Amino acid sequence: MTAPHIVDPAGVLKEALSEASPDLMRSLLQTMINALLSADVDAVVGAQYGKPSAERVTQRNGYRHRALDTRVGTVDVAVPKLR
Repeated sequence: MTAPHIVDPAGVLKEALSEASPDLMRSLLQTMINALLSADVDAVVGAQYGKPSAERVTQRNGYRHRALDTRVGTVDVAVPKLR
């Protein structure tokens, strides 16, 4: 038999996010978007950033910075370029 949860994780997260400042939300959103874009490019390239690989099909060539308008404000997104 498992013990019941003393703290509701979803409730705590909801409360923390509702009380968070827009700057925190904007920063979290920017970090998450950039991480997802980097992971997507890692899959296309065939290797993680900075790691050598025999399966590499292309390579990174810097970033393009784009402004993304969201509900929490404008976020600077670094879109990886490929060569």
